[in-house]
Amino acid sequence: MIGKFFHTPKSHRFNIPYRYYDPEKEEMENREDRIKRELGIHEKKEWNPNRRPNIRGQFRRAMGGSSKTAEEARKRSNTRLIFLIIILSLAVYLILKF
Repeated sequence: MIGKFFHTPKSHRFNIPYRYYDPEKEEMENREDRIKRELGIHEKKEWNPNRRPNIRGQFRRAMGGSSKTAEEARKRSNTRLIFLIIILSLAVYLILKF
């Protein structure tokens, strides 16, 4: 019991193997890069670090929604709300009167 009181556990080492590592593919890419450098072939990769993607509203547009349909839905919702308020107020008035 006393031996377990002062026992400190040892740290665990993690051994995480690479999941998508293909040494043949990497070797082939290295060979291709070396050959392209020797032949003077340069692939032009245009990448601008200051570029921000314009994704605002793309999901809504892809799902077929537009601002016009959203506005129409809002108007219908407001109309229904006003109609329900009128019906409830008439029901309360009739209940209190009789």
